[in-house]
Amino acid sequence: MERSKQDQFESYNARTHLLGRICSVVTLVLLVGAPFLIGTYLGGMPEMPAVLKGFLAVGIVWTVSSIVEFLVYTPMLGAGGGYLAFITGNLINMKIPCAMNAREIAGTSSGTPENEIISTLSIAASSLVTIVVLAAGVLLLVPLQPLLQSPVLQPAFENVVPALFGAMSYMYYRKNLKLALFPLVFMSVLFILVPSLISQTSIMIIPAGALTIALAYMIWKKHGTILSKDIGR
Repeated sequence: MERSKQDQFESYNARTHLLGRICSVVTLVLLVGAPFLIGTYLGGMPEMPAVLKGFLAVGIVWTVSSIVEFLVYTPMLGAGGGYLAFITGNLINMKIPCAMNAREIAGTSSGTPENEIISTLSIAASSLVTIVVLAAGVLLLVPLQPLLQSPVLQPAFENVVPALFGAMSYMYYRKNLKLALFPLVFMSVLFILVPSLISQTSIMIIPAGALTIALAYMIWKKHGTILSKDIGR
């Protein structure tokens, strides 16, 4: 029975990778082809040297960021969740918190078939809800414009992401405060002293993660445990 379950999961993963790769290629072609198609149709195509120069100005940074996000988030989301998240976008603001919260509620661990299914279902639900909310936002954009542009609400809009991640991260910090405290304080002080790094959060995941892993290894070598049974979850 256990072997049959494993065979089913491997078959599921194979189909997921096939469909995910096809959808990723189609999405990439549509995203890259749309501006060229529109520019050709309207007769407003820029010169290619200018396009390449503009791409290189930001492409190098975002290429590194994309690789880092792929390496960090894919093990957390699994195959199905990873494809869905990267195709639909908005990972940091929406997909990652949704998947982590669903995993916490379901009590699954990274790298398990259960986490794969939970992650895929949660991100699929998040994507559908996002589409509904965006559709409603487009329809209500004009009536709600005075309210959305109110100076009173601007501080709230600017702090949505910090509030979201602060609430979510607390669940993990409290499981092992000894491990979480030093990286949290160190990175907070670094961002305060060098504010320009705030816009490079995706890249800063690398030193923050490396610092946490090194600290966890030191604790493990000293005590023989990470001091929390849930730290791997």
